Amino acid sequence: MSTLTDLLAEHTKLSGAAVDHLQLVVAEWQLLSDLSFADFLMYVPLDDDKFLCVAQARPTTAPTAHPEDVVGSEVDSDEHPQLRRAMDESRICREEDPRWHLGVPVRRETIPVRLGTQVIAVLSRSTNLAVPRVPSPLEISYLGSAADLCQMIADGTFPAPEPSPDVHTSPRVGDGLIRLDPSGAVVFASPNALSAYHRMGHASDLVGVHLAPLTRSLIGDPFDATEVAQRIRQALDGQPSMRMEAESRRGAAVLFRALPLRPRGQAAGAIVLCRDVTEVRRRDRALMSKDATIREIHHRVKNNLQTVAALLRLQSRRLSNPEAKEALAESVRRVTSIALVHETLSMSVDERVDLDDVVDKVIPMMSDVAVTETQVKVRREGGFGVVPAEIATPLVMVLTELVQNAFEHAYAPGQRGEVVVHSERSAKWLDVTISDDGKGLPPGFSLERTDRLGLQIVRTLVDSELRGSLSLRRRPRGGTEAVLRVPLRGRR
Repeated sequence: MSTLTDLLAEHTKLSGAAVDHLQLVVAEWQLLSDLSFADFLMYVPLDDDKFLCVAQARPTTAPTAHPEDVVGSEVDSDEHPQLRRAMDESRICREEDPRWHLGVPVRRETIPVRLGTQVIAVLSRSTNLAVPRVPSPLEISYLGSAADLCQMIADGTFPAPEPSPDVHTSPRVGDGLIRLDPSGAVVFASPNALSAYHRMGHASDLVGVHLAPLTRSLIGDPFDATEVAQRIRQALDGQPSMRMEAESRRGAAVLFRALPLRPRGQAAGAIVLCRDVTEVRRRDRALMSKDATIREIHHRVKNNLQTVAALLRLQSRRLSNPEAKEALAESVRRVTSIALVHETLSMSVDERVDLDDVVDKVIPMMSDVAVTETQVKVRREGGFGVVPAEIATPLVMVLTELVQNAFEHAYAPGQRGEVVVHSERSAKWLDVTISDDGKGLPPGFSLERTDRLGLQIVRTLVDSELRGSLSLRRRPRGGTEAVLRVPLRGRR
């Protein structure tokens, strides 16, 4: 399905400012839909006296009037004459009588979307009348607030010209709504809003109370208290505000957002949306503590592995047997490779590893080992990217073993050469090729039957940990290349 921007670009010649304004309306209109207990459809005019639906919103507070997807469909002026009337007369229009739609009685209204002096689109508000509604203070307050905001859309004063980057994370109608009169006194507070203020420490009703000074007295931090109270007053003065979070003296965390109500330019008060996020913040703090603990564990594992590597080096210096010294040196290399992965994880917040950083640290270590016996250089091409921690350690182990295998068996002592580690990544696979320009594989070599410890470790890790594939083959121009393929799809 095409997006709002795609449909506007394909079917209209609206300016960039007009497109931006319609995107702002769509970003805010879930609030309108919930307050109106109605569906909203956005229509733009076409050249042949038809209108194209480019966006759709359904209420969370009432049954939908449009269970079907209407985006992308066209209607003409005969089918929905109020669309043309709203554009031509630049005012909100309402059908005299409900009409039946998919077996449901629906009442439709149209609201012109004004930008400056021009009507650039029309909103169709469709209310499902199948469920009888008994007027209540909540419904009356919701519908009154919706009427004011819809009139502000027709006036061109809502949404605000400046985009609000946090609309989708702001409190919603169902979280808690408070209606203020022009003086700032509460005329209605929904049950959820009342509960939020009770949790903040206000024990009595809110109706009749001036909200800004009350809220200021409940918030613990003086700066936050002043800021929230100021934003409520700014909304009463006609200035929109972004959401803000504050914590009360009793430890309750609440999100606030204040919206001005100024239909036809006349001050009608404001609405304040609030959401109690105390439990959410408690869980966030618990997760942060858990993440810090996990990073500390990785840090300690890295330190312990470095201690093990240092002990192996000390033991190696006391040995005179060359084979034993070589075996301990290989163990030091393997332990150090694993320690590098844990060092990276100790600085990560999501248990993922930037493998390029780890490999760039491992390669100089491999080159230092090679310099003592050969003149072989190691070079990396391509990028590994970020991988989950569960495959980072075995993958680094496999890479170091394959590079070390090239050092030991591809070149004679003192021979010059180059080992290239090349990686390519797609959405599904990580393909790595480790190639050398040495003497190539010996006759009759078989990866499955080899008795080399390093290659046996590699085979085990590739099969059991990485669930990938590995092959060793001769290069056409001489030398050997190891081809490793690791699946990425299904990993987090």
